[in-house]
Amino acid sequence: MMISGILTVIGVYFYLSINLPKISSLKDYRPPIITTVYSDDNSKIAEFYKERRIVIPLDKMPIMLQKAFIAAEDARFYKHKGIDILSIIRAFYKNIEAGAIVQGGSTITQQVTKSFFLTPEKSYLRKMKEAILAYRIDKKFAKDEILFLYLNQIYLGHGAYGVEAASENYFGKSAQELNLAECAVLAGLPQAPSRYSPFRNPEKAKERQIYVLNRMVSEGYITDIQASETINKVLYIQPRRNWYIEEVPVYTEHIRRYVENKYGPDVLYKEGLNIYSAVNIEMQKIAREEIKKGLFELDKRQGYRGPTNHLEPEEIEAYSKELQEELNINPQEEGKTLEVVVIEVNDNENTVTVRMGNTLGIIKIDDMSWAREPDPEVPFYETKVNHPGEVLSIGDVILVKVKGKIADTYLWELALEQIPKAQAALLCIESETGHVKVMVGGRDFRESQFNRAVQSRRQPGSAFKPIIYAAALDKGYTPVTTIIDSPIVLDDMEHDYTWKPRNYGEKFYGPTLFRNALTKSRNVVTIKILRDIGIDYAIDYARKLGITSNLSRDLSIALGSSGISLLELVRAYSVFNNLGYLVQPVIITKIVDRDGNVLEEAHPVREKVIEQNAAYIMTSLLEGVVKHGTGHRVRALNRPVAGKTGTTNNLFDAWFAGYTPRYTTGTWVGFDDDSSLGISETGSRAAAPIWLGFMQRVLADKPVRVFQVPEGVVFAKIDAETGLLPIAESEKTIFECFKEGTVPTEYTKKPDLMAEPEQFYKLDM
Repeated sequence: MMISGILTVIGVYFYLSINLPKISSLKDYRPPIITTVYSDDNSKIAEFYKERRIVIPLDKMPIMLQKAFIAAEDARFYKHKGIDILSIIRAFYKNIEAGAIVQGGSTITQQVTKSFFLTPEKSYLRKMKEAILAYRIDKKFAKDEILFLYLNQIYLGHGAYGVEAASENYFGKSAQELNLAECAVLAGLPQAPSRYSPFRNPEKAKERQIYVLNRMVSEGYITDIQASETINKVLYIQPRRNWYIEEVPVYTEHIRRYVENKYGPDVLYKEGLNIYSAVNIEMQKIAREEIKKGLFELDKRQGYRGPTNHLEPEEIEAYSKELQEELNINPQEEGKTLEVVVIEVNDNENTVTVRMGNTLGIIKIDDMSWAREPDPEVPFYETKVNHPGEVLSIGDVILVKVKGKIADTYLWELALEQIPKAQAALLCIESETGHVKVMVGGRDFRESQFNRAVQSRRQPGSAFKPIIYAAALDKGYTPVTTIIDSPIVLDDMEHDYTWKPRNYGEKFYGPTLFRNALTKSRNVVTIKILRDIGIDYAIDYARKLGITSNLSRDLSIALGSSGISLLELVRAYSVFNNLGYLVQPVIITKIVDRDGNVLEEAHPVREKVIEQNAAYIMTSLLEGVVKHGTGHRVRALNRPVAGKTGTTNNLFDAWFAGYTPRYTTGTWVGFDDDSSLGISETGSRAAAPIWLGFMQRVLADKPVRVFQVPEGVVFAKIDAETGLLPIAESEKTIFECFKEGTVPTEYTKKPDLMAEPEQFYKLDM
C-alpha cells in the first residue's frame, strides 16, 4: 500500500512536470525595464514602459527593506527548500474553514515562480506546479539570488514593479535611501497593492505598515521600541511625477515615435534604453511661457467670446459651494486662472463683482476693456469696452486671472480672462551643432498632441522669400540690383486664371533695390526675381537648404504659397547662419541599450550647399529687415540679429524666423482650422513678439556675439537710393556688402524709368 502511494506521488510529480518551463532562464534575468530619456544636461525628462521597473542589485537595497519583506511574506525563507509545508498546511485548513481559497501560503520562491512562469489563477493544480518549480529553483539558486529576483520583480502598485520603482513612486527617492518606516510600507504592499496604496488608502497603508513592523519584532529584526518609534514617524508620500507631461512632452513624444518606428515597441517599452537628447529644459520652459504669453495677448486682441456658462439666481449658491470645495484643495493665488460667477455689474463705477466660493472679487473696467465683440475685419485698437454691462450680466460664469488681494480688504483684484483658441509653435536650433534645443508644438500638450513644429505644413508667406533672394544672389544679383516694382499680370492658361499679384498695402514703388525689396517684403519684386531666375532653379535651391515638402511649380512660391514645416524653415535659415553649410538637425544625440551598447550616436553632418559669401550677404540683408523693415520689433534684442516675418493671405498664418550668431529660431502662430487671425495680425505683430521674448530670456546671461564676415566679401560706400557709388558723401551713403568683383562702378547710363511694367533691371556690374 505504501509503495503504491509512493508510486502515485511519483507519477503525479512527473505528470505535472511535463511542459513546465526551464528554470535555467532565471540565470539570464532580463525583465522588462523602463526606457529613460535625458536632456542635454542628463536630467531625466521622460520614461517609456509597459512595466515600470528599475533593476538594482541586492546590495543597493537596505537590509531592513529585505528583512521587512521576509518578515511579512516568508519568515522561514532562509530555512525551507522553496516550499514551506507548514505554511501550506496552515493555508489548507484556512481554506477548508472558509469554503474557498482565501490563503495561499506561498513562499517568496513560489511568488518568483508564479511571476515568471505561471498564471495568477487560484487553483490547486497551479499551486502544485508552482511548488515543483519552486523546489527546483531553490536547488539551483542561492537564497540571495532568489531574493534579488523577487524584490526586482514583485508588483507594488501604481505601475511600479520592484522596490526601486516603487520607492520612486511613493517617496520620490531611491530604495537605498529608505528609512524603516518607508521600508515597512513597501513590504506591506504585495498582498494587495491597490487596497494598501498610500496614495489611495493611507489609513489601510498605515495598518499594513504596523502589521509588517510587528512581524519584524516577532522575527527579532527590530525591537519593540524601534517599532513604536517607527509607527509614530510621519510619512511624506510624494505625488508620483509624470515625467512625460511635466517636462518637455512634445519633444519626448517626437522621440517616442521615432524610436518605436525604428526599433519597434518591444525595444522601446521593455528593453530599458537610455536615450540622450539635445533638448534644453530651461529653454523649453521659456518657450512654453512665451508662447502662452503671446497667445493670451493675441486672444485679447481678437475679442471676447463670452461667458462659459450662465446660471439662474437659484443656482449660484450650489455652484459656489462646489467651487469652494475645489478652492479648499487648490486655493486662489496670484497668477492663477479660475472660474467664478458674476453677482453684480456696476456701470456707474465700471466694476464687476464676482463670487469665488465663499470670497468675493472685483474686476475693474481696465481689466476687461479688451472684451469687445470678435470681428476679424475690425482692428483691435479701434474698439474697446467702455462699461462692463456691455459684456457681462449677473449669473455669467466667467474665467478670471487673480491679480492679488486688495489691501486692507477681504476682496481679490481680478482680470477678465479666456483660454486662447489660436495655436503656436517654436523651434530653436543651435546652429553650429544642429542640436534642436527647443521644440514646442502647440499651446498645451494635454489638449492636443499634434506637433505643429514638425508635423504641420503651413504656408510660410514672406518668410520663404529669403530662399528666393539667396538663389538670386547665386544667379548674379547683388544687394544693389534694381528691379521695377510695378503692376504685373500673369495668365495661367492651364487653369484659365489671371493673377494680379500686389504688395501688402496695395501700392507699387517703382525702381527698388534688391536689399530694400527684401527689407520691405515687396511681393511683386520677389515674383519678378523668381521669374527671372527660374522656378525649377529656385525649387532645387530650396532643396539644398533643407526644404523637403512639395513646392508648387509656379510663381506663387515666391510668396510662400506651398506648405512647409517650421523645422524645414528653421533649417533653411540656419544655412545662412552657418555660412553656407547645412547642418542636419539633431534631436537624439545617443541611444544606449541596457547592456551599454551604443545603438546610434549623432555626429554633426555638415554639408556645404551654398557659397559662404552668398550666405553672409543674406545675413546682412536679413539684418536690414530687422533694422529697417518688417522685423523691426526684434530690434529690442539689442544684439546682432537677422530674420524675416511671414504673413499669408487672409492672415491665416503668422511667422517669424531669425537668428543670432548662435541660435536659429522660428515661431508660427495660427488656427488649426485655418481661420483668420484678424486684421493687422501679421507675422510682425503675432509671431515676432514670441520670438523676441524667448530670445531675450535665452540670451540674457550670454555674451554678445557678432556675425563673422568670410573671405570674399567686400564692402563699398553706396548711394542708398540709386545703388551706385556715391559722387560725394551724403545722408544717403551707406556701406553695402558684395561678392568680390561685383561692386558697381560709376554708372553713366541711368535706367529707363518709363520702361514697360514687366521690365526690370540688373545694373551693369
